[in-house]
Amino acid sequence: MVRVLSINRINTYRIPFTFEYYRPKTLREALELLRSIEGAKVIAGGTDLLVDMKFRRTEPRALVDVSKLEELRLVRLAGNYVEIGSAVTLQELVESELVRTKLPLLWEAVSSMASWQIRNIATIGGNICNASPAADTAPPLLAYGAKLLLASLDGVREVDIGEFFVGPKRSIIRSDEVLQIIRVPTHPTGYGWSFIKISRTSFDIAKVSIAVLLKVDGSKIRDPRVAFGSVAPTPVRAKSVERAIEGLSIEEALEVGPKLVERDIAPIDDVRSTAWYRREVAKALLRDSLKVAYERSLSSG
Repeated sequence: MVRVLSINRINTYRIPFTFEYYRPKTLREALELLRSIEGAKVIAGGTDLLVDMKFRRTEPRALVDVSKLEELRLVRLAGNYVEIGSAVTLQELVESELVRTKLPLLWEAVSSMASWQIRNIATIGGNICNASPAADTAPPLLAYGAKLLLASLDGVREVDIGEFFVGPKRSIIRSDEVLQIIRVPTHPTGYGWSFIKISRTSFDIAKVSIAVLLKVDGSKIRDPRVAFGSVAPTPVRAKSVERAIEGLSIEEALEVGPKLVERDIAPIDDVRSTAWYRREVAKALLRDSLKVAYERSLSSG
């Protein structure tokens, strides 16, 4: 018996509709285009957007390319913050000594993302604005308490990254806004960190990811921050876990923390994994990340 397979009639080498393309020279020009053209979308690296366009999951009337705008291409120290322009590529973050030393948790996450080729195209702003629950930059930025500066012709508004995501592929950014700057508090002195993710292959997006930041005071855990990716409709802080392990020894935290993980996550079955697997792996990754962060805090002196 011959089984007849359905034919995929989508040519993924082409974008199957027409659109306009603009490359503004300044941020203001980009904002004017977004305000004046209904259905326009921002593009920088395009590693997510172009795939969605090829499969007609989105059909923008115009693309506004912000990848070369100087206002979005900075990485700088500003007091107790590191400011990162949204058009900075992931590989530029990996190669940044400032990011490696001042934001080691973010650096560790970005270093694990995708391939060298993709990291040279994909931007941190795109990873955030795509609003995927599996975005690898989101858990470390949540743990750091990063702020996002959203620019429009009306001015700039600052939002906490924890308020930015509202659902899978959905965020609070307006169609006439551009994510301009990610403002991240510098890594607090004496804190240990850990980022771990599980994926189908080393280049794939996460089935489950976790970022942990904490300080050891004596033998007790202080100010623990735990953020998960790919286990809920949005990247999420594990507040129940954080409250429960505050002030505990590492042995107590390893016992108590995993029991509370399910209060903070809501995984689903999809093509990459099952909800059951994600729940169990999230507990295991919490144990592993707590151990790594604890040891790093101790070794920091």
